[in-house]
Amino acid sequence: MSFLKKMKEKLTTQTDQVASKFKEGLTKTRDQFSEKVNDLVAKYRKVDEDFFEELEEILISADVGVNTVMELIDELKDEVKKRNIQDTKDVRSVISEKLVEIYEGDEDEHQDLNIKDGRLNIILFVGVNGVGKTTTIGKIAHKFKNEGKEVLMAAGDTFRAGAIEQLEVWGERVGVDVIKQAAGSDPAAVMYDAIQAAKARKTDVLLCDTAGRLQNKVNLMKELEKVKRVIEREVEGGPHEVMLVLDATTGQNAMSQAKQFSEATDVTGIVLTKLDGTAKGGIVLAIRNELQIPVKFVGLGEKMDDLQEFEAEKYVYGLFANLVEEEE
Repeated sequence: MSFLKKMKEKLTTQTDQVASKFKEGLTKTRDQFSEKVNDLVAKYRKVDEDFFEELEEILISADVGVNTVMELIDELKDEVKKRNIQDTKDVRSVISEKLVEIYEGDEDEHQDLNIKDGRLNIILFVGVNGVGKTTTIGKIAHKFKNEGKEVLMAAGDTFRAGAIEQLEVWGERVGVDVIKQAAGSDPAAVMYDAIQAAKARKTDVLLCDTAGRLQNKVNLMKELEKVKRVIEREVEGGPHEVMLVLDATTGQNAMSQAKQFSEATDVTGIVLTKLDGTAKGGIVLAIRNELQIPVKFVGLGEKMDDLQEFEAEKYVYGLFANLVEEEE
């Protein structure tokens, strides 16, 4: 049985709802990707150098990232030789297998959120304006509240007009209080207030918004460092997660943002929003492989529960679902 079929069987026995969310959310990427891979398979009868060259172009156009693609092509060549694969159709399953391997990498990486019972868990959200940071915080607050946790949100983006109000709207929507000060206040002071409130209310999770843009990058990073210092001083081990929110539709631009933020602050995980809005969903692999930061959540649509915890197998299934159906 091919890897693709095995994957489909495995996912069908699990909660199929999540797998189908990945399938729906990755429609744009899959339609383009599957179509090109199918055309390639139809064009070449045998697996040769020209076949790999065209496959390389397809993967790069899906934003998998040049370094990751080179690595993947080398591994595919070795695997094809090892298994003595002649027919191009058989390569599709090997591609999916290798994509899962590339993503999963070291098994000891912390894919799950670092949330523990019996303590105040602090998650700091960073990222430039316009990537969907506030929406992400609102959706994650909704997720935790549904799990029965006590949640608070801190309006630490005091510089952008309307940012505090936007978080408050989400707070009302999901039934979570927002700790805030006036626009233009010191974000570190907001964090201090929020932590004291969270301790007094025996809160399980405090979700902290931060500024996405100041006059220049140096100012922004200094502000983030200051906020982080307050959290570290007030809560042992905090922040327990620093989540970088990126917009998948910006492709390689998201990659350069990830590099900048991970240089300035210890990013522990990535939230990739608007994955359903791009045909270049390969950016997930590029980020994971080149920056060694796990993608922990992906945005697969507009609805409240369309922000899903990331799972490599479901993601790869979402990319290859059309091909799986054709194999049957």
